[in-house]
Amino acid sequence: IMARLTWHGHACFEYETTEGKILIDPFLSGNPKADIGPENIQEIAAIVVSHGHGDHWGDTVAIAKRTGAIVVAAYELAALAEKEGCRSHGLACGGGHRFDFGHVKLVPAAHGSRTDADPAYSTNPCGIVITAEEKTFYHAGDTALTADLKLLGQLYDFDCACLPIGDNYTMGPEDALKAVQWLQPDLVVPMHYDTFELIAQDAHEWKELVERRTRSKCKVLE
Repeated sequence: IMARLTWHGHACFEYETTEGKILIDPFLSGNPKADIGPENIQEIAAIVVSHGHGDHWGDTVAIAKRTGAIVVAAYELAALAEKEGCRSHGLACGGGHRFDFGHVKLVPAAHGSRTDADPAYSTNPCGIVITAEEKTFYHAGDTALTADLKLLGQLYDFDCACLPIGDNYTMGPEDALKAVQWLQPDLVVPMHYDTFELIAQDAHEWKELVERRTRSKCKVLE
């Protein structure tokens, strides 16, 4: 069973299985940590967006229009994508849908979600659970530590979880460690750190903490 995760800085990942390639939170233009530009994204089945802030919504519209990828997001964000000329599929938090490239479910996240592109389409922030090829992948979006994460750990057997550790706007390292203890993923990947000085963290130090205090493996992606 093949599943590959590629990090493009901040909270942007490409998640690829034999069922298809999914781009998550494509903040590439203006991202000082991005390793590629939006023009380098090719042949993706879908763009899944956790919430409307510019550092997550990012290049969604430009990439979707060029590649024909479907935008999967909260109902209001999907409506914004549709208005901008993209194919889209709206979900409500707690709802899921089976696509050709896998099953996507939106789950609660504690954060804000004003849509910078057009505040009329503002919506609730979400985390993302993708089930494809018998693997379950969790992208937490910009969540705070909440009891919802404990519930997710009871509901799912996560193969991989991507968690923010930057603090200030999201969980910091200590709260993210507690999230790992609750979620119990086989593998955890830190995200949403070092992009800006305000969210600078030592991810390798956090990895040591995770592997010392939980049963999860931690991989710091470059």
